Amino acid sequence: MTRTTDSDLAPHELRALVAVADTGGFSAAAGTLGLTQSAVSHSVRGSERKIGAVLFERGRAGARPTPAGAAAVAHARRVLRLLDVLVVEARGAARSDGWEGPLRIAAFRSAALHLLPPVLERLRARCPGIEPRVRIVREVGRGTAGEVSDGRADLAIATLGGPPLAPGLVARGLFEEPYALAHPLGHASPRSLPLVDWAENCGAHTRAWWAAQDWIPEATVEAEDDGAVLSLVGAGHGMAVMPALSLAGAPASVGITSLGPRRPTRQVGYVTTSELAGSAVVRAVVRELRALARVVDVPGEHGEGPVRDPE
Repeated sequence: MTRTTDSDLAPHELRALVAVADTGGFSAAAGTLGLTQSAVSHSVRGSERKIGAVLFERGRAGARPTPAGAAAVAHARRVLRLLDVLVVEARGAARSDGWEGPLRIAAFRSAALHLLPPVLERLRARCPGIEPRVRIVREVGRGTAGEVSDGRADLAIATLGGPPLAPGLVARGLFEEPYALAHPLGHASPRSLPLVDWAENCGAHTRAWWAAQDWIPEATVEAEDDGAVLSLVGAGHGMAVMPALSLAGAPASVGITSLGPRRPTRQVGYVTTSELAGSAVVRAVVRELRALARVVDVPGEHGEGPVRDPE
């Protein structure tokens, strides 16, 4: 039997680290945990002593995680989540009545709007005790996968093929999502229009294709998200090269034209931790994602053809 040692961190110590990071101070963390400020400070100092590193920078403005602290807090969130999963799955196995409790999903905007709703509907029909909690995260930088790495999400709907995943994460593809040209409906020469773009577009998936297109100018209009892009295009302010999930909600004033057989695509998949990949709740979500066999169509003047789960 493995014995605990003086260097092991207890769950209450992990909760203190997370609370200080989330609230930005020892006093606020104490209020969240129902403890005194001195108790929280003592707990964090004990964790720092055990780890052998300063985890928070203290100041008049509060407490901010150091690089070591940020790493410790991310692991603390994931460990605490595993403890929750342990209890829920053990209870579910004993009762055989399915999962109960929160399911934390991070997704980029168009996936949250057009992919997750039918998946969650089917999931809740089979497991009524599930409580979905969806965070919409911009798919830039660390994106949705970063939420899983930081312990804020159990599973992320992500675009794959970008920066390498953080250690301890696993990713699997779901389908290839095609791009198409969005433009004001009925425009005679949509490729001559100014380009409307947004930060999440043209990632590693499309960069090589994008660079080879001499008809695509520099963006003259930049929007915050794909919904704003569609509104601007529909109002006649330019054209846009957009993925299929974004185009699923295109207004009637937006025309959609195929980019041809060599059109760019991006792979949409999921990311989770190696520990949660085998959990009942994550396996249930993945089953619904695959069983749905979601057809991602590009509506409009020239249909793009269906994109299905390659497996």
